Amino acid sequence: MAMTTRTITTPPASAPGSAPVAPPARVLAVPPAAPGDAAAYFAARLAFHTDVADVHASLASGAGGFAVVDSRSTEAWDQGHVPGAVHLPTADIPRLAPDTLDPDVPVIVYCWGPGCDGATRAALALARLGYRVKEMLGGIEYWIREGYAVETWEGTAQHPADPLTAPVGADDCGC
Repeated sequence: MAMTTRTITTPPASAPGSAPVAPPARVLAVPPAAPGDAAAYFAARLAFHTDVADVHASLASGAGGFAVVDSRSTEAWDQGHVPGAVHLPTADIPRLAPDTLDPDVPVIVYCWGPGCDGATRAALALARLGYRVKEMLGGIEYWIREGYAVETWEGTAQHPADPLTAPVGADDCGC
């Protein structure tokens, strides 16, 4: 696919006594991709990722057709996990996935949060076994920060939504 580029030029300096000319925007130092290239990139990105709000909405609506996998340790699982998730630590995926997951059902995998590649490693292991898989961006951290309930070894727990990650008093962000 051919990439279309656009040259950004710096306007001439202001004449004495005229209004100053703003420097070019840093955000455009590398021009945006052509619309077709951008559409292909973002469509591909959405094929590999989903977010906690979409997973929660799908689970809450009763929509089926996917499995949610928590790829963290047993201690982390006990501390709190997405209700209905399957516990499948990354290191155990090659051994346990064939007896735990239906290969015809897409898998949504998560770990701790955006600072952890555990879900990426788990998604890779599942893909290598032939599963269709997406990574849940934000992991359990953003699940909790958005105010969704978790199951723990003590029962169900829920914390108020963090106003930096979810709108106060709304069911969703409207994205």
